[in-house]
Amino acid sequence: MTHAAPLSDTARDAILSAPRFDSGVHHRARIGFVVIPNEQTIEHEMLRHLPAGVGGFFARASMPREISTDSLAQVRDTLATAAARILPDDGLDVVAFACTSGTVAVGEAETCAELARGAPGARATSLAGSVRKALTAMDLRRVVLGSPYIPELNDNVARFLSDAGIEVLATHGMGLNYDTEMIRVAPDYIFDFAGAIDRPDADAVLLSCGALRSIEVVDRLEQHLGKPVICSNQAMLWDVLRLAGIEDRLPGLGQLLQDH
Repeated sequence: MTHAAPLSDTARDAILSAPRFDSGVHHRARIGFVVIPNEQTIEHEMLRHLPAGVGGFFARASMPREISTDSLAQVRDTLATAAARILPDDGLDVVAFACTSGTVAVGEAETCAELARGAPGARATSLAGSVRKALTAMDLRRVVLGSPYIPELNDNVARFLSDAGIEVLATHGMGLNYDTEMIRVAPDYIFDFAGAIDRPDADAVLLSCGALRSIEVVDRLEQHLGKPVICSNQAMLWDVLRLAGIEDRLPGLGQLLQDH
């Protein structure tokens, strides 16, 4: 075994007096996500699928436990505070509010304005906005909407999409009121649910809600149905990466992330 030659005092002093730095483990981009209090799926899926060199960081906004239009609207007043807690000294490239129905309840423009107030150096987006952008990017103008929501939330999302020029042919909800229920909907059931709500005149099936583990079955669903399937977390992953200037194609997560 050979041993390194001893350092001179000058070389040793130079090393000890001047640490060397690089861009850190997340050298490509730092992305912040504001989630609602009981959310679990989004954090798991973003950290699982973000490419190497891209970091995902999370903070929780405040709102009542039951999911309704009124309770979701209350999250508005905590968005800026939550965004400001994410890497306050190092900064974010992108910040997203990771709740589809919450964005719709607050309003997309107001949601992004509050996020930007909390993280002024970041590009702001929202889960509902990500879905809209994904459908537009793929020129999907007629969709069937499936979700875990109660009817009023489905109606809100349908109006949001209609205002963006996307026709919602039908809405189908599971009638769930709590995020703790939505996160436990089995992926195999989501697969069967999407197949049951599809119709021939739909350009795509849209599975709304970041709490659903739809991304686990989206690729298999597209092969089964023979058409694009857009789900909330897939759309948000695509959107935040593109906003951060990351153009990686991610196979196995549907046409959106593979081809766009």
